[in-house]
Amino acid sequence: MSTVIVDLAEVAARLSARSGTRAEANVQSDLRMLLLSAGLNLREGDLEDVVLEAPVGKRRRIDVEVGATVFEVKKDLRTGNVRDDAVEQLAGYVRDRVAQTGARYVGVLTDGVEWHLYHLDGTALRLVSSYQLDGPADLDGLLLWLDGVLATADHVIPTPAEVTRRLGAKSPAFALDIADLAALYERNADHPGVVMKRSLWAKLLTTALGTAFVDEDRLFIEHTLLVVTAEVIGHAVVGFDVADASIGATTLVRGQLFSSAQIRGVVEEDFFDWVVEVDDGAAFVNTLARRLARFAWGEVEHDVMKVLYESIIAASTRKSLGEYYTPDWLAEAIVDDAVTDPLTQRVLDPSCGSGTFVFHAVRRYLTAADTAGLDLATALRGVTAHVYGVDVHPVAVTLARVTYLLAIGRDRLISDDRPAITIPVYLGDTVQWGQNPTLLDSDALVVPTTSGATLFSDELRFPDRVVEDAALFDGLVSELADAAARPGRPDAKHVLATAFRRYPVRPEDQAMVAETYTVLCRLHDDQQNHIWSYYLRNLARPLWLARPANHVDVLVGNPPWLSYRYMPAAMKTDFRDMSTARGFWAGAAVATNQDLSALFVARAVELYLKRGGTFAFVMPLAVLSRNQYAGFRTGNWTGYRATATSGGHGADTHAAFTTPWDVHAVKPSFFPVPAAVLRGTRADTPTALPGAAEHWTGRVKGRNPSLEAVADSLTRRELEPRETGGTVSPYAPRFAQGATLVPRYMVLLEDAAAGPLGAGANRRSVRSRRSNNEKPPWKTQTDLSGNIERQFIHPVYVGDSVLPFRTRPAIPGLIPWDGTTLSATVSSALDQYPGLAAWWREAEARWNADRTSSLSLLDRLDYQGGLRKQLPGLEHRVVYGASGMYIAAAYVQDPQAVIEHQLYWAAVSGPDEAHYLLAVLNSDALLQLVQPLQARGEHNPRHFDKYVWRMPIPLFDPSEDLHRELAALAVRAASVAADVELTAQTFQVLRRNIRRALVDDGVAADLDKAVTDLLT
Repeated sequence: MSTVIVDLAEVAARLSARSGTRAEANVQSDLRMLLLSAGLNLREGDLEDVVLEAPVGKRRRIDVEVGATVFEVKKDLRTGNVRDDAVEQLAGYVRDRVAQTGARYVGVLTDGVEWHLYHLDGTALRLVSSYQLDGPADLDGLLLWLDGVLATADHVIPTPAEVTRRLGAKSPAFALDIADLAALYERNADHPGVVMKRSLWAKLLTTALGTAFVDEDRLFIEHTLLVVTAEVIGHAVVGFDVADASIGATTLVRGQLFSSAQIRGVVEEDFFDWVVEVDDGAAFVNTLARRLARFAWGEVEHDVMKVLYESIIAASTRKSLGEYYTPDWLAEAIVDDAVTDPLTQRVLDPSCGSGTFVFHAVRRYLTAADTAGLDLATALRGVTAHVYGVDVHPVAVTLARVTYLLAIGRDRLISDDRPAITIPVYLGDTVQWGQNPTLLDSDALVVPTTSGATLFSDELRFPDRVVEDAALFDGLVSELADAAARPGRPDAKHVLATAFRRYPVRPEDQAMVAETYTVLCRLHDDQQNHIWSYYLRNLARPLWLARPANHVDVLVGNPPWLSYRYMPAAMKTDFRDMSTARGFWAGAAVATNQDLSALFVARAVELYLKRGGTFAFVMPLAVLSRNQYAGFRTGNWTGYRATATSGGHGADTHAAFTTPWDVHAVKPSFFPVPAAVLRGTRADTPTALPGAAEHWTGRVKGRNPSLEAVADSLTRRELEPRETGGTVSPYAPRFAQGATLVPRYMVLLEDAAAGPLGAGANRRSVRSRRSNNEKPPWKTQTDLSGNIERQFIHPVYVGDSVLPFRTRPAIPGLIPWDGTTLSATVSSALDQYPGLAAWWREAEARWNADRTSSLSLLDRLDYQGGLRKQLPGLEHRVVYGASGMYIAAAYVQDPQAVIEHQLYWAAVSGPDEAHYLLAVLNSDALLQLVQPLQARGEHNPRHFDKYVWRMPIPLFDPSEDLHRELAALAVRAASVAADVELTAQTFQVLRRNIRRALVDDGVAADLDKAVTDLLT
């Protein structure tokens, strides 16, 4: 029998040609040939064979049918009403097949060039994904798209690239799943169980992510898809055939098979099992499971759950929520460095995310166990007693649990020698916001009832002896919670007697357990749901870990970098109180720059780490030098002291820092904010963070590579000093940041047509000056316009107004200053100026309608007195940019001018002192000294702020020859800068042109030499 060799390039050429001579039957034939010959795992005679003209009833025939996919073929979809008619025809086929089989069917409409994928939403088809075949060279892309539609590939190795290609947000498989799930949710959004679980989900994520979290349908649906996907993968990892519909969708998302296999703590009843409580949800889960069954989940070498999360949740959403997971190579390097004796050290990641650090800690333990010759039962009991994870994000916890299974590996999990195990990854509030340490009393663990992450209305107490054994505790809580939720609840005495026998509870502990069962019954009656078991088993474990006897040897991870400005009000209060107690609060002036990471690390160390234990965390690079972390860097964290009832728990906490790693120069950047790794131990006396860091450089290739794969690409340089001390120059207190003039469009102006009657005496016709950088809600609002009294229009200098040794023209701005006071503060004063009053009241109304701050509009503009400090104006001022690649400073001599917050300013005695400062500030010599102190953007250093004054810049002294020389050089440089033409170019180009001119003139070199002499 001869084998027919098909030239797929020719087939693709014919399909994409749309020639006028081809018939619809030709397209249909070429489609069938492509499907059978292109390596899509389709064969004639299989259950998923390719059928032409499949009958569908009423003498209608489907053009091509493959498994659960119906293809409708047309000659050219661009002609007349062909597309609309074809969609309606395709909808009929899909509806009929769904009615006949009860399975989910999808439809594909194609003319060989255009390929459109549809799913059935009710009775109508909805477009979910499309592909355009541009010719033979584009064939691989089409085949990948078709594989996502047909889901026929088998034994796919789940590398990061394959997971992204086949399951990620750009795949047709994802498009189908998210469309089906969204339709399912929309039909059941009012279901009581769905409403309650959505509410619990939102409450926890507000705790985890602050005000940046927005309770949106789309995110809840995406999280549901992620969790159900992870739960199916978890079953596949331990060897269950998830494509077998007899397992049942409810079983897959509620984990009964894990319980029967004596693997606890993987798949549980949670927020996202609503999908099997509603009509058609089981069919969705079964279809998803069949697609996931194609992967060889037992052959994982990376944290693929992280890849899955990042490929589904949009980058913009992850950025707004501050969700960025550590790359595998860095997590592996940290674990290798921190965990020196894996068989004896207990390791906790207190913010485990998808489980990257947990994955590598588990692998490190099991490798050591194999080397030591431990039997499987001993190794698995050991690893689950030595590697823990906790997170407050419910999606992350599910992903991390499956990641833990992937790290153990299928071969170990399916072995007959595997013991009963509990996966120790828990949903919990690591920081324990608002909790009193006295809740940890001498004989019991009390699940708190007041935390922002806790939803109970009663106290729940558990005897120490029960909590100590995770498997016993989980089993007892599950049995009690199930009994509390059972219809026609059985007699409490019978329930308790059975539980006490099955999970040996001592007589002296039984009264406490019985009381807790009563509370469970009441909670269930209040909420009419079974989710309390999930809460209890999870929220108890972090408190148990916080007991001194249970403290771990190593803490690793990537703490949340939640900004202060995004914290809920209650969290802000707790954050400020806890930060102040530890000496971390840097004051209101930098509050918006503070984030949770430093407090989180300190809190984790004091709550969970043994004395002498090691910690290593990925942190913002700014921790190494920025003012807001100065208290943290001391290592003296004394805010949480022992109490009489806590057995010494929480005694004064000190850190002994060791050399940090500066990893910001490893490219491509893996976070939007540059990162470092903070390392140290919990000590009896503090050791401040060294002023030197190990500097990592290199370029990492591939998606989420291992440490071994990138080792040759990374260089770890000699220690690089970093200045972390305080201010040195006496100029530091003289310079202040300008006024916060936002929303800008309410303040910054441009001229407008005055109309036929003119602007009026002493008035100027103006409107809002707009910018592409405006943010919602202001960017969508219409311009303000009016005729404003000229005395209230001041020249305003913003960040891009300042060039080296000169300025661009100032921008007119509305400043409600009447010469003695801010007129907008007094209504009667404001009414004296009709033009100002009309503009101001409209601006104020808009501000009050859309503001997210408690400040009034005037208080926003005058935040921390940034406006009042400049009024009345001063004739001689020096200004410099707060950020950028290079420092740019200029001399402002207009007393009416107002300086905006992107600039720093100070009054000077006159031109000589001004030019002296310009010489220093604009020099490369100063820049080189300041750069090590700067925070870094993705590519370059940024933010000068007041770090320039950590250099020993002396006050100007006209009797000093060097000072006068510097002033004269600045006058010369200003003359050179003045000759550079100011065209309509960007300020970056203008600054570069001036610097080039200064170099060409030679004055730049003279300035650098003189400034070097001054500072050394």
